[in-house]
Amino acid sequence: MTKEYKLYSYLLTLAMLLWGGGWTALKILTYNLPMETIIFWRFFIMSLAFLPVLYFLKKPLKVDVHSIKYILSSAILNIAFMVSSFLGIKYGLAGAGSVIITSLSPLMTFLLMVIFFRKKVSKMQYIGLILGIVGGSIILQLNDLSLFLNGSNAYFLLCGIFWAGVTILSQLAHKHLHPIHYSFYISVIATVVAFFYAFDADLGAIFTQDIEFWIALLYLAILGQTVATTIFFMASGKLGSEKTSSFMFLVPVFALLSAWIILDEVLQPHIIIGGALSMLAVYFINKTHLSKHHE
Repeated sequence: MTKEYKLYSYLLTLAMLLWGGGWTALKILTYNLPMETIIFWRFFIMSLAFLPVLYFLKKPLKVDVHSIKYILSSAILNIAFMVSSFLGIKYGLAGAGSVIITSLSPLMTFLLMVIFFRKKVSKMQYIGLILGIVGGSIILQLNDLSLFLNGSNAYFLLCGIFWAGVTILSQLAHKHLHPIHYSFYISVIATVVAFFYAFDADLGAIFTQDIEFWIALLYLAILGQTVATTIFFMASGKLGSEKTSSFMFLVPVFALLSAWIILDEVLQPHIIIGGALSMLAVYFINKTHLSKHHE
């Protein structure tokens, strides 16, 4: 194992820790202010935090005409993701939400790739799909449909679908645009859209909040997004996407721990069992590469 590999392994572990803690931070933000205010300031601060990263990158900002449709679509899906995650976390548990979204998003991404891009499915991936359906049913508590429809799990499921769309769009856009530039453009556009969405809200209300609120907001926008995302993209370029994506399994672990330590959330058995099965499903799905199916 090279020194570079060790360094990026440590950095990736840190990034996963920051991402995991973001769900606890979001839960704290839901206590006092309305959703539209939080969403605007989250994207605004995130956009500002990207400026030193762009300076360090020393690559001129440019937009390929082919990437505009991906940027706009991803910005809208990012806002939809934030709305769904805010509502899910507000009425549900931060730890449960992190496990559901983190484990279901890769499964949703795979299904969308199979449906819309006609990808072949290997035997191992079929096993993964079956495990994913079982694990997803457990963590979403689909055995009680009224509980699913009236609770926060429906919002978490929407989050998984929205983020799957963002993942696919980002893969397509990265052929035309640097991933950091892509994330920055999405954040800026989402800020503008969120501003008009929150136009009638009291955006200045954040300046009357306590220190706990500000720590959570700055953590979510800067550490949980800009810093973690930058590390992830840098590591992808050095270690490859397959090795880098394997670290994603740490996110729900750190999220559950932070929610347990900071929010005193109880570790629910169905979340642990279903989450473990879903993550095992993602392992089987990623074990073999997808190949195009030409008819």
